[in-house]
Amino acid sequence: MGKIVKSGRSFKGCVAYCMLKNKAEVLYADGVRADDLQQAVADFNMQRKLNPGLGQAVGHIALNFSPEDATVLTDEKMLAIAQEYLDKMKITDTQLLIVKHNDTRHPHLHIVYNRVNNQAKTIKDSMQRWDNVKVSKALTLKHGLHMSEGKQQVNRPRLKGADQAKYHLYDTIQAVSQKVRSMAELQQQLKKQGITMQFKYKSGAQEVQGISFSKGEYKFKGSEIDRSLSYGRLKTAINERIVQEQQPANPSLADQLRQRILESREQEASVLLQGTGNRGTSLLGTLLEEAHFGGQDAQDDSHYYRRKKKNEQGISR
Repeated sequence: MGKIVKSGRSFKGCVAYCMLKNKAEVLYADGVRADDLQQAVADFNMQRKLNPGLGQAVGHIALNFSPEDATVLTDEKMLAIAQEYLDKMKITDTQLLIVKHNDTRHPHLHIVYNRVNNQAKTIKDSMQRWDNVKVSKALTLKHGLHMSEGKQQVNRPRLKGADQAKYHLYDTIQAVSQKVRSMAELQQQLKKQGITMQFKYKSGAQEVQGISFSKGEYKFKGSEIDRSLSYGRLKTAINERIVQEQQPANPSLADQLRQRILESREQEASVLLQGTGNRGTSLLGTLLEEAHFGGQDAQDDSHYYRRKKKNEQGISR
């Protein structure tokens, strides 16, 4: 999974973090001198001057792989996936620095790039977070890599800033939503946790179109935190849980016995059906009627078939 890192305006701080990390390895560089920190920073800053009006020229993305894939991910393999990722994200024709970090169980790369490309044009980042999710998933499937089972696998203590806030919101909303019976009640209960829940309404109407959650300085759309927290899915999940809670309890012992008797008689009828020809259809219906209603009629029918069979045997002789 790719992670878009907010790096601000300074190439120096970003490049220093990537290159000076303990056991960091530079796997690839394009347009910058990667054998020295000061030279690399100078090269990035030289090109950013081609577009001085762009305030945040620093691009920084972390590519994180699952620990499950550690044994098959060579440096060459990770670098090839990183190049594919950049092409699909339309981060091309610009300065690049790709560094491998070895400080965690999961393999990961840090990509530093200049948003001022080699033609002095700006590499757009307006839709990066959405594109990142799609591209990451596509490459994971293409290369047969391990697909995470969900947010439960994320190492919470290592999260910081917006990511930490997002996962805190996810965990809290999921827990509280299991205990409420309406969206209004969810809003009230989240408020007690210091979380503000806001609805987005359709212009000029009272129809709810979306939902957002905020705590402290961070605010996210529900679907931005997780797809399950969009307005529609969250409301549906609450309603479905209420319906399930209203379902009748497990059948009583008497009901279970009746069902077993019915199944037993159906099986007997099926066995008889195999040797009775056209008469089997009527016999099956008779046995089912007996299972549902019982009574003298079933006994009379049974006597009738025994007598008829005896007469047929006498004729055949």
